[in-house]
Amino acid sequence: MAKFPSEEWIKLFKEEVNKNEAYAEAAKDWEGDFLFIANPDDKLEKEMVFYVDLWHGKCREVAVMPSRDAKKTEYIYEGKYGNWVKLIKGEIGPIRGLLTRKFKLTGSMAKIMKYTRAASELVGTASKVPTEFL
Repeated sequence: MAKFPSEEWIKLFKEEVNKNEAYAEAAKDWEGDFLFIANPDDKLEKEMVFYVDLWHGKCREVAVMPSRDAKKTEYIYEGKYGNWVKLIKGEIGPIRGLLTRKFKLTGSMAKIMKYTRAASELVGTASKVPTEFL
């Protein structure tokens, strides 16, 4: 079991993404990187920032970043820690999370909307990581 959020968790996530053939197919034309940011709430004391580099259906690199300003990316997807828990457990989807304002996206929403299946597969992959929450 890996704690979310942690370096161990994001590395296991990368492994799962790279094993997911459905994601590979849905994202075969995707090029772009993200900062995934878990904002503090009653469970998480300080902001946690993950860098995730996605390229043509594979995850090339992941890292825990010291801050949101440590690396410039095409996208930032952020929300409170409790909403990340719901996302990873499959209780809310990535696009619905945006539409209900549980998450905020910085970057081209038009491009994201072309890849909703890939986004769903990516989140589904997160639920495959054996996770222990705070």
